[in-house]
Amino acid sequence: MGRVYARKDTEKIVIDFTYKGQRCREQTALPDTKANRKKVEKLLERIEAEITLGVFDYARYFPNSPRAEKFNKLDMGQGDTPLFEAFANTWFDEMLIQWRKSHQSKIRMTLDKYLFPRFGEEEVGRITKASILEFRASLAKVTTRTQTPLSASRINHIMYALRMILDEAANRYNFSSPYQGIKSLKIPRSSVEPFSLDEVQLILNNVRPDFRNYYTVRFFTGMRTGEIDGLQWDAVDFERRQIAIKRSLVMGEIEQTKNDSSYRIIDMNDLTFKALKEQQEVTGDGDFVFCTRSGTPLSHNNVTKRVWYPLLRYLRLPKRTPYQTRHTAATLWLASGENPEWIARQMGHTTTEMLFRVYSRYVPNLTRQDGSAFERLLAQNF
Repeated sequence: MGRVYARKDTEKIVIDFTYKGQRCREQTALPDTKANRKKVEKLLERIEAEITLGVFDYARYFPNSPRAEKFNKLDMGQGDTPLFEAFANTWFDEMLIQWRKSHQSKIRMTLDKYLFPRFGEEEVGRITKASILEFRASLAKVTTRTQTPLSASRINHIMYALRMILDEAANRYNFSSPYQGIKSLKIPRSSVEPFSLDEVQLILNNVRPDFRNYYTVRFFTGMRTGEIDGLQWDAVDFERRQIAIKRSLVMGEIEQTKNDSSYRIIDMNDLTFKALKEQQEVTGDGDFVFCTRSGTPLSHNNVTKRVWYPLLRYLRLPKRTPYQTRHTAATLWLASGENPEWIARQMGHTTTEMLFRVYSRYVPNLTRQDGSAFERLLAQNF
């Protein structure tokens, strides 16, 4: 359903409606007054009625609009394929049933903020490889709210949505996808800065008492932020000393884990068992293990800014994200000599490959297994 509003910069009334699956916004010459709004609202009602009846003529209402010519070509059958925005909206609606709400939100934002402004009014079958590469290059010049450039990972996510749309359109309208041969940008290796065991003890001895159990569980289970913030008591089995990771808190909503490896069972060690038992005395009557006083899930941004970073500053420890607690669990397990396959299962990795690639270089610093054992073997036999 369309709407009428005024632009802040011009204070002129704008008509906002959908035609042929495409969002259309046309600015009028009328200033924003009560009488003018009423007049334009009646015009919008007439437009939507004609769209419903199939008799709407875009050029008759908006003869100077660049969209008028594009819609006229489509109406005359001159367009081989639909406009990108129209097809992408159709594709989006069809894919919704497969996606979690958080993913739906990310794709919607990608379409509205990045893809539609660049490709929205082009025929989907006429987009070229050159224009795709030009678009990707332009994304590298975009800055975020913190004035930092878009990361390679973020650019790849934007381009992935574009690729899916173009590949699907190519399949439906029988043309070769222009995305063929375009590779993703190389993503720099993520920063892994685990805490030492002494630093873990220092943190747990000085953290606010109401968050000691929270960080104990984080350090010794390797749970992701969304997993521990979304942890509910029905997933904690004290008899078997296990935690079932089956939900995650994503953008303020509880969602099922995104894949089979994320759904896993974590074995409790003694410190984790004790921390959860203590926490049960505090929040055991509610749904969430760690929550606010009103029983709602924690806001990880608030916890990070008000508890985590101030604590690191107080202890004069280098600033590291809370996600480093997960990396710490992995390195401590490896350093203690635990079976790598067991560690991978605890972390939610499908194989041990990532485990060794990401964490193995930290193990010698913790265990002194830096080749000295082999040196001793040689000394004893040669």
